[in-house]
Amino acid sequence: MRRITLNLSIALRSLYSFKLRTSLAVLGVLLGTLSLIVVSNLTGSLVKQGEKELEKLGKNLLLVQSGTVIRFGMRTRLISTADTLKIADVQAILDHSPHVSMAAPSSTRTFPIRYENIVLRNTVVTGTSSNFTHVRNFQVERGRFFTEEEDRQLERVVVLGSRVAQRLFGAQDPLGKHILIWRVPCQVIGVMEEKGVDISNVDQDDQVFVPMGTFLRRFVNQQHVANIYVQTMESDSMMVAKSQIEAILRDRHNIQPGQQDDFTVIDSRDLLELKTQTTSMITLLGRIAATISFLIGAMGILSIMILIVNERKGEIGIRRAVGSRRRDIVLQFLLESSFIALMGGMVGVLLGLATSLIIFYFSGLPLSISPLALLVAFCSSVLVGILAGLYPSQKATTIQPINILNS
Repeated sequence: MRRITLNLSIALRSLYSFKLRTSLAVLGVLLGTLSLIVVSNLTGSLVKQGEKELEKLGKNLLLVQSGTVIRFGMRTRLISTADTLKIADVQAILDHSPHVSMAAPSSTRTFPIRYENIVLRNTVVTGTSSNFTHVRNFQVERGRFFTEEEDRQLERVVVLGSRVAQRLFGAQDPLGKHILIWRVPCQVIGVMEEKGVDISNVDQDDQVFVPMGTFLRRFVNQQHVANIYVQTMESDSMMVAKSQIEAILRDRHNIQPGQQDDFTVIDSRDLLELKTQTTSMITLLGRIAATISFLIGAMGILSIMILIVNERKGEIGIRRAVGSRRRDIVLQFLLESSFIALMGGMVGVLLGLATSLIIFYFSGLPLSISPLALLVAFCSSVLVGILAGLYPSQKATTIQPINILNS
C-alpha cells in the first residue's frame, strides 16, 4: 500500500508538470463518458415516450384502413383508395374473429365549424361509434359520449376535442350549446380529455366527434367508412387476429387469390417499431461519437505518457539502478494513465447526469437514468486509461541504467 501511495504521488507530480497535455487527455475521456451516458439515457427516455404514445393510440390496437397504404418512415401514405369498407364489416370481424374484443368504425372529413361569431375553418370532424372511447382509450372529461341509440337515430350531437372547445367557447361551459358544422346545427354533449398528438402524428384534441350514422347520412352522404379500429383480447394475439381479419375481409370483398387487397391492416406496434428504429439509429450514432471521443482520449493519454517516459529517462534509469523492479515502473506509469482516465470518467459521469436532467427538464421527455450506462461509461474510461498506459509503461521498463549513466 505504501508503494502504491508513493508511486501515485510521483505520478501526480509528473502529470502536474504537463498540465495542458493532461487536461486535453482528460477532456477526451470526459467527452466519451458524457456522450455515452447522455445517449443511453436519451434512448431509454425515447423508448418510454414511444410506449406512452402507443397507449394514447389504444391498447392492443389494429387499424383496418380502406385502400392500400404504405409507410414511409414515421408516416403512412395512401397510394390507392377504395369504398368497400362497410359498417357490416365491423360486425363480421366481431363475429368471426375470437381474438377481437371490440371494434369501432371511423371516418373523417374537414368542415367549417361556427359558434356565434367564431368560425373554425377546416376542422376535422370524426364519425365513429359509441364504443370509440373504450377502443381508443380516449375518455370524456366533461359531459358524456353519444350512445348507440343516438347513433341509430342519427341524432345531431357532438363531442368536442379539448382544443376545439377552448377555441370556440374559451372559459364558457359548452355543454348544451349548439354549434353549426357546415350547415348542420348540432348540440354539444361532451368535451374529451386532453390527449395531444399520438404516435401516428394526429392531434387528437383538434377534432369533433359525431355518431357514425349521423356522419354518413347528414355530412358525407355515403355508405363506406375510412377505417376500423380493432382491439384484440391480448397483445400476444394481435398477429393471429390480423391474419383472421385479412381473411374475413378478403372473403367479404370477393378478393381472389393473387389479387391486391382493397384494405390494409396495420399493427399499432409497427408504428412503435418504426420509431424504435429511428431511436436505434440515434443510439448508434451517439455510441460512435462516444467511441471516437474515447479513442481521442486514449491517443491523448498515449502521447502524453510517451512524452513523460522520454522526459524522465534519467529518473527511470536511476530508479532502476537503486533497485526498483520492473513492476514498480509499470505500476507507476499505469497509475498515471489510469488517473487521467479516472478523472475524465468521474467528471464525465457527473456532467452526463447533469446534462441528461437538463435535457429531460426542457424537452418534457420522461425521466430515464440508466445505472448500467453509468457503470459501463465509467468502466470504459478506466479501461481506456489502462490500455493507453500499457505501451508507455513497457517502454519505460526497457530503459537500462547503464545507458543512462553513460549518456
